[in-house]
Amino acid sequence: MSGEPEGSLGRHPGVVAIPGLPADFQAFHQLYRGAYVRWAELYLGSRHDAEEAVDHAFEQLCVQWPLVLRQPVAEAYAWKVVKHRTIDFARARGRRPVLVDFAAFETHTLHTAIDPIGALEDSLALYQAIRALPERQRDVVVLRYSLDYSTAETARTLGITEAGVRSTARYARRRLRQELGLLEEGDDDARLEG
Repeated sequence: MSGEPEGSLGRHPGVVAIPGLPADFQAFHQLYRGAYVRWAELYLGSRHDAEEAVDHAFEQLCVQWPLVLRQPVAEAYAWKVVKHRTIDFARARGRRPVLVDFAAFETHTLHTAIDPIGALEDSLALYQAIRALPERQRDVVVLRYSLDYSTAETARTLGITEAGVRSTARYARRRLRQELGLLEEGDDDARLEG
């Protein structure tokens, strides 16, 4: 990035210490930057753009660090900043997000499918159903199933409890099954998972 301030975080993603930055901020940066970049890359479709968007988010978080620490859950606040910065990045460049696009999912299925057109139609239906989920459910689905995060990693990234991740994922799966016609009204979710 041109015009980056001295000691900018974008140039030092794995650095142990950056003079002048709080140690707790640096630890937070090291712990979450990788997860944020993976999510932003899925959203933007470009590793370079993802790194730039996330670095801008971390610059904002650094400036607001005392405010971030006063939040009930700093991780949840930071997640929102990263999401908004990534969305703003896409808009500023006149690009549509590719998040949860069927290309973001495993394409192996399309290559090995007996009916590739049918598989593509199923992927597009799933894509539309995921886009229609409430924001928290969509976040959990993308982190858990697109990026293959564990329940603990998803909880830590979103700043929610592991029980919250499991519950949100359960509701999201149920809603997706309903949307895709795989669940009739009144079907028992526990029976379907068992």
